[in-house]
Amino acid sequence: MHTDRERHNPFQGPFRSLEDLADCIRENLGCPVTIEDSDHRILAYSSHDENVDPARIATIMKRKVPEEVIKSLWKKGIIPQLFESDDPVIIPAIPEVGLGQRVAISVRKNGELLGFIWAQLNWEVKQEELALLKKAAKVVKNQILKLEIKKRHSEEGHREFFWKLLTGHYTKEANILDQASTYQIKLKGEMAIVVFEFNDEIQQSLERHMNYYIQASHQIELIYSTLDQNQLILLVRPTDQKNTTEQLSEFVQVFVEKISNRLGVDTLKGGAGTLYQSPLSIKDSYREALHVLSIKERFKREVMSIYSYQNLGIYQFIDLLYKERKHYQNSYIEKLKQYDAINHTQLLETLEVYLQHDSNVKDAAHVLHVHTNTLNYRLKRITDVANLDLKDANQKVTLYLDLKIEQMKS
Repeated sequence: MHTDRERHNPFQGPFRSLEDLADCIRENLGCPVTIEDSDHRILAYSSHDENVDPARIATIMKRKVPEEVIKSLWKKGIIPQLFESDDPVIIPAIPEVGLGQRVAISVRKNGELLGFIWAQLNWEVKQEELALLKKAAKVVKNQILKLEIKKRHSEEGHREFFWKLLTGHYTKEANILDQASTYQIKLKGEMAIVVFEFNDEIQQSLERHMNYYIQASHQIELIYSTLDQNQLILLVRPTDQKNTTEQLSEFVQVFVEKISNRLGVDTLKGGAGTLYQSPLSIKDSYREALHVLSIKERFKREVMSIYSYQNLGIYQFIDLLYKERKHYQNSYIEKLKQYDAINHTQLLETLEVYLQHDSNVKDAAHVLHVHTNTLNYRLKRITDVANLDLKDANQKVTLYLDLKIEQMKS
């Protein structure tokens, strides 16, 4: 029987549907089969008898491989192996997530991952069966490509709608909700835009890694996502209705840390706009998320631990202040600049650090690597040289803002 299998390809078809092809693969391998897209959503599955494992049943019920199964496959290196190899991969049983032994193979076209075939082979796998699976992958490729053409037409409509939301094309909420209903996008409740920015253009494999992480983290509900060169743009909704702003900020921070560690990069930036109830405000959240990224680029040290627009403080409106005061010279700052230049001191830097740390002498001294007595002496010199009252909150706030504007001029 195996000799006959080797002599011809039993998957020539034609097949009316991907389900028919899945059943054909099952008949030739003698085991249940699922065909999935690159995000592990079920495209088709074969018939099966009662002897199937819980993971298969859950996958069929949810129309997607359960997250705990995907996590286990990542941890055991199976998913990366499937990403990299064109050959079938034998997967030992993982009883803790209800997964019996499997053989899986990636389906590709010109290196692009289209999906997977998973076969529940509960016996010692033979080379003839692996060869059959490779033949099946070639036929499944053609079927998935047909589906991809239809899917791309739909995605283009989704993407155009999303960009219209981001750029403020709509003026009436009713029009947005009508379009959202057409594309089955739920725009109810608090929503915000999150933007992650890399140094280089995002490749498909990297996008897939990031989407896996977002879906598996359960920190946030992903409503929609798109790529714009080196930016991943997400429309998200907090999963918990308590402390939503903190939840959003934590999601961005953890995402940046996890993806940076996984990829070995330190240039990934992330920013979140404000959470809004109305879909008309999605454009505002997008503008705010981009503003966070801009501020993180210009004030790296000051806002290193800030990830959301609402936590930016004065940096929310620093650009507006800059436009108003870019030609203004603060006399206190000018006096300290001149004194530092003549006497080779760092009084201006000392003042900035002191104000940055809310006039806390101990914290500022730690940052400046000086004793608190030394810092107190410098502060006395600052007040004398600039004729400045460091107990006057109005003077201190104005000074702090002008120092930030000075930083933008350089």
